[in-house]
Amino acid sequence: MRHRESTLVLVAGGAGFLGSHLCDRLLAEGHEVVCLDHFGTGRRRNLRHLEREPRFDLVTHDVVEPLPARLRRQRFARIYNLACPASPPHYQADPEHTLLTSVLGTRHLLLAAEESGARLLQASTSEIYGDPEMHPQAEGYWGHVNPTGPRACYDEGKRAAETLCADYARAGRAAVRVARIFNTYGPRMRADDGRVVSNVICQALAGDDVTVYGDGSQTRSFCYVDDLIDGLHRLMEHPAEARDIGAVNLGNPVELTVSDLVRRVLALTGSTATVVNHPLPVDDPRRRRPDITRAGALLGWAPRVPLEQGLRATVMWFSDEAEDGPRAGRRPGLAAPAAVVA
Repeated sequence: MRHRESTLVLVAGGAGFLGSHLCDRLLAEGHEVVCLDHFGTGRRRNLRHLEREPRFDLVTHDVVEPLPARLRRQRFARIYNLACPASPPHYQADPEHTLLTSVLGTRHLLLAAEESGARLLQASTSEIYGDPEMHPQAEGYWGHVNPTGPRACYDEGKRAAETLCADYARAGRAAVRVARIFNTYGPRMRADDGRVVSNVICQALAGDDVTVYGDGSQTRSFCYVDDLIDGLHRLMEHPAEARDIGAVNLGNPVELTVSDLVRRVLALTGSTATVVNHPLPVDDPRRRRPDITRAGALLGWAPRVPLEQGLRATVMWFSDEAEDGPRAGRRPGLAAPAAVVA
């Protein structure tokens, strides 16, 4: 899926977990990449290896504000919008800014796409389905979302962003792709993002009690970052008109309970940590699993990295990170791999 010649690509939120991996992918294909980030949750260390890359330009800017004039003058071929905090502790820390990032930020990037003739990919989320009454979740499901709860700034912001994208596409103002991203994990996750994978791994490595919200029976489906980035790229480069594509779920359809995930991480790290249960957060979904039929038929895409392989890579990354942190010396070694789960 390589382009025949280099193109100029804008990645909003490019210093984040997913954004930095996407920048790597695009640069590896020979493109010029402009990374836009205001470093609310993105990290400069995610891009440190790109500091001397001549085809990479880092612009510090908040997409809530209109894009800088010099960016509006550039002729982008592709715009990826990944500019929004995506974990509950981060997006709830400043809910107004989260909502405006999704709405105003998306509008500013759509305007840039319209002006430059670029194709735009909107990173939406499985959270638009809320606490779903349909299982698994297919793209035709409209969701079950609390519009005024503590998660609404993100859930409703992303839903409104999809509305903007659909309106621009219907009016012929921009070529748009919408990816609904389900739980994704891998290297460069933040230890403080409050997600179950990072929480459990970091607590296990540190020898702390492992926190499980609820009784652990709630389910999630975990997609490794390399697979997710491949899905985003395939969706962006699909030649069909946006109205013929619609939103596309990207995630791993293998569903497991949080308790099962905890057992796997503890076995992988060799940790004997105690599991401590806490009440479920408000509006936390009980079940989450994507129906990826559309992604398979349209893009020929499906996750390929087994959970065991992805978890091991993620544990190794957090383990290396911990060597320089205040908990250095407390981490247990890695145990022998458990059975591979596809």
